[in-house]
Order: sequence, then C-alpha cells, then structure tokens
Amino acid sequence: MRDLVVAMTGASGAIYAIRLLEVLLAAGRTVHLTISPAAQLVLDKELDVAIDLDRFNAAQLLPADSGLSDDSALRGLRSSARVAAFDASSVLSEKSPGRIIYHHFRDFTAGIASGSFLTDGMVVCPCSMGTLASIAGGHSENLIHRAADVHLKERRPLIVVPRETPLGQIQLQNMLRLAEAGAIVLPAMPGFYHNPVTIHDLIDFVVGRICDHLRIEHTLFTRWGE
Repeated sequence: MRDLVVAMTGASGAIYAIRLLEVLLAAGRTVHLTISPAAQLVLDKELDVAIDLDRFNAAQLLPADSGLSDDSALRGLRSSARVAAFDASSVLSEKSPGRIIYHHFRDFTAGIASGSFLTDGMVVCPCSMGTLASIAGGHSENLIHRAADVHLKERRPLIVVPRETPLGQIQLQNMLRLAEAGAIVLPAMPGFYHNPVTIHDLIDFVVGRICDHLRIEHTLFTRWGE
C-alpha cells in the first residue's frame, strides 16, 4: 500500500475531513495532510477545533496520539451544539495503526509536490470553489493545488469533494473540466436509502463513498441491495 494525500480547504463540512482521517488511520494508512488557512478558519468556526498551521501537531486535530477516545479533547465537542457529528461509532482505538505526515500548504519541497513521489491517490475534502477553480485552471499557487495537479498529470486518483449550493455556471464548468481531466468529482451529497438516523450516518455515507474510490474496504453504511 502506498501513501495517501488529504487536503482540507475552506468549504463548509470540515467534519467530513476529520471522519475521513479517522477511517484512513483505522485502515492503517499513512496520510500526507495539508491544510489551507481558510480550512483552519472553518475548523474553528464549525467544530471549535483550533490548529496552528506553522506548528501543527496531529493531536490538535485528532487528540490522543491521532486517535479519538471518549476521554479525548473532543469530549468538549460532545457537550456543545456540535455533538451530533460525533458518536461512539466514530471513536478509534487509542492506538491507531495509521499515521499522519503534515505538510505546510506553502512547502513546495514536500514529496507530494513531485510526480516521482508515489501515492495511491489524493482527496481534497472539503473542496472550496476557489480551490476547485485553481486546480481546474492549473494554477499551482500552493502545495494543495500542486499536489492535485501532480495526481492529474500522473493519472492517479484525484477525488474532489465540493460543498457548495447552489452551483453557478462557473463552478459547474470547473467541475466538468476536472472530470474531463480525470478527477472524480464527489460532492458531499449524502444518500438516504440506508435509513440514516443521525448526522453521523450522513457523514459516514459521504466518507464511505470516498473510501470506495480509494479502494479501501469499510462498513460505514449499508449498501443498496444488501
């Protein structure tokens, strides 16, 4: 198994990225993580999670040595209005088998900036419309854009998870350009045929579909026909 790349950008839906990281770590994968300044703001606004992009530690994002536990720092979230995003099924064991390797969004010396650095794919989750436009236009203004461009040119899986509504003509055209270039456009649109009960069920549906395209086995939701 090769490493994976996850980029968080400034669209709403930071919880999708948090849950994706949990699942990838639980699957024993090494994840190269990069976060935009706008994503930093969204994490604070939506989840009351404060991170330092210059002195990042995985425990800032996923406490307890990159795994979640009931007595972790995220316990405070469960007593807030944001509690619905977390429940027992989101908790990992205290010793997660995977690991996170962080790269600053301005660090073009990172391995993921080069096509010679082999990976099994990249996910931009959530994907802001600005990031979508930059990738579609080939503007490598930061490491997130460059890593995405690398995955397209090397014909490796690139999954973008846009979270925006409504979608205008410009956004739709950018999504079409990426799809034509080989990217998988996977909007954060949860299904309901699996009879979701909690917000967590809806989050897991989207994360599960991302994992499907990364070829990662999971039981995050009940599939149609099961």
